[in-house]
Amino acid sequence: VAVYAFEGIGMVLPLETEAKDKQRFGRVLALGMGSISVLFGLFGGLGYLAFGEETKDIITTNLGPGVISVLVQLGLCVNLFFTFPIMMNPVNEVMERRFFGSRYCLWLRWMMVLIISLVALLVPNFADFLSLVGSSVCVVLSFVLPAMFHCLVFKEELGWRCVLWDGAIV
Repeated sequence: VAVYAFEGIGMVLPLETEAKDKQRFGRVLALGMGSISVLFGLFGGLGYLAFGEETKDIITTNLGPGVISVLVQLGLCVNLFFTFPIMMNPVNEVMERRFFGSRYCLWLRWMMVLIISLVALLVPNFADFLSLVGSSVCVVLSFVLPAMFHCLVFKEELGWRCVLWDGAIV
């Protein structure tokens, strides 16, 4: 599930394309990913310290009933509402390129959101499904393929340290 949470790799190239100062993009990306890693680690560690062995897959279910629990869940819903369309942008662009000649298609985007929402609602034990996807597909997309492509594209320019780092990532 943690690796699945990092699966925003599909947004890196579109974000770099839209960046005003492309020279600083790598540094900003590294800072952003480092910050998110620290936040996820702290959130998971504090959740485990607070609930111990009773920590559930979805941490908000540990909070129990109450105002704080409702506010946290509301905040997560607002976050999802604003970030889901951004994360779906590469998928939408591929679908529109394939079926509509790169023309913007609002009904296709709505249909994709509906289908994905139905999958999330109807798949029993969705956290187990996320774990399976994260441990299989997302690990390959996030770690293995970028390091392999880096080695293949820049093989003449890389020193042994860089090859060692890419090998360790793979």
